[in-house]
Amino acid sequence: MRALALVCTLNSSPEPSSSHHLAQQVMTAFEGHGVRGEIVRVADHDVRPGIGVDLGDGDAWPAIREKVLAADILLIATPIWLGHPSSVCQRVLERLNAESSETDDEGRPLVYGKVGAVAVVGNEDGAHKVSADVFQGLNDVGFSLAAQAVTYWVGEAMQGTDYQDLDETPEAVASTTKALAANAVHLARLLADSPYPAS
Repeated sequence: MRALALVCTLNSSPEPSSSHHLAQQVMTAFEGHGVRGEIVRVADHDVRPGIGVDLGDGDAWPAIREKVLAADILLIATPIWLGHPSSVCQRVLERLNAESSETDDEGRPLVYGKVGAVAVVGNEDGAHKVSADVFQGLNDVGFSLAAQAVTYWVGEAMQGTDYQDLDETPEAVASTTKALAANAVHLARLLADSPYPAS
């Protein structure tokens, strides 16, 4: 099985990123279940705004989309900004929306059978709201959601500590990440063995 993490930090590489840090921890947890993975920092690529599989003129989304279609599990990692997913995350969801009209030979969306998961970091409240927004977007285009398919860390309001700056991972985050990985891999294997029926 394969997993892909799309990190939706506003910072391009090599700038540090708490979203990237948490995504790395999730991918390590996936590896514990024999799942290989790759992390793509979306801000490093010229992903054009819009809803379409390929918007031409140097659009980087088609190459990223190929990685999405090759993966069994898609993790979207985003920071919280003003109580919402990042603008990069919103752009990813908009580009994924094009999958609603892309189907297999039996009429199923191409992402049917793929599992979605979310990782959220921020220094303000809003992790549940942000994960709900991303969950709904993923589910709308055909991804399935496992039980407890989100891991997150939210720092104290109006303080400057970032997740990447912590000396150690809080136990609550570590255990939630472990559950996310186990449940997502379990569901992905079930769907691989027993695909959704054609409508």
